[in-house]
Amino acid sequence: MKVVGIIPARYASTRFPGKPLVKIAGKTMIERVYTQSKKALEHVFVATDDERIFKEVIRFGGQVVMTRKDHPSGTDRLAEAIDIINSSQTEAFDIVVNIQGDEPFIYPEQILSVVACFKQSKTEIATLVKPIINAEDIFNENKPKVLINKKKEALAFSRSPIPFFRGKPQNEWVNSHRYYKHIGLYAYKTEVLKKIAALKPSPIEMAESLEQMRWLENGYKIRVEETEFESIGIDTKKDLKKAIDMGVLL
Repeated sequence: MKVVGIIPARYASTRFPGKPLVKIAGKTMIERVYTQSKKALEHVFVATDDERIFKEVIRFGGQVVMTRKDHPSGTDRLAEAIDIINSSQTEAFDIVVNIQGDEPFIYPEQILSVVACFKQSKTEIATLVKPIINAEDIFNENKPKVLINKKKEALAFSRSPIPFFRGKPQNEWVNSHRYYKHIGLYAYKTEVLKKIAALKPSPIEMAESLEQMRWLENGYKIRVEETEFESIGIDTKKDLKKAIDMGVLL
């Protein structure tokens, strides 16, 4: 099983333009994501559509491929990137790990955990979840929740609280049921990645603005593994300041 990590990275961002190149304690965000990823994986590439990001990855000694600018999602960029990467390899990569370019504090253990899901040959797609211990997270629409079956497969993702705990006050929900929030790290079999990238947007996906629902609606199975580590994404400058103030660089 040959595994590669790919970090999609765009310069354009409505809330934080140029985010991959912002400096965090002397290193760019994209370098920090790359460095953390290399602690878990031998092969890591950045996939970008911007010359500035391309040159930065070359500067710090990373591997990078240039992709088109018109991709509607990171998954589409990933599918193009793996075609480019595999065309340059003597042996193609079997598993692709999609590592978010705005998570400079990602734990290598998270990457290893999602890759381990493919020890089961039937795994098509894998992702991570973390138990919710803060009641506010259940009702936070920016923290998607996940329903999981007994086979450790995702049944549904939603920005709404799922399941809805009927008959109890909302402040008691967190202690009445084991809720999970989604940690946005994915891995795919290469052939599955290419197939899902060709799918058209689905009704539930468009309603929730959650791309993974497209895959479930089309019959693909998503293996879920639990992690103890928190996800710290940087969407705004305020997020970055908060993460630094938390001491996550130490």
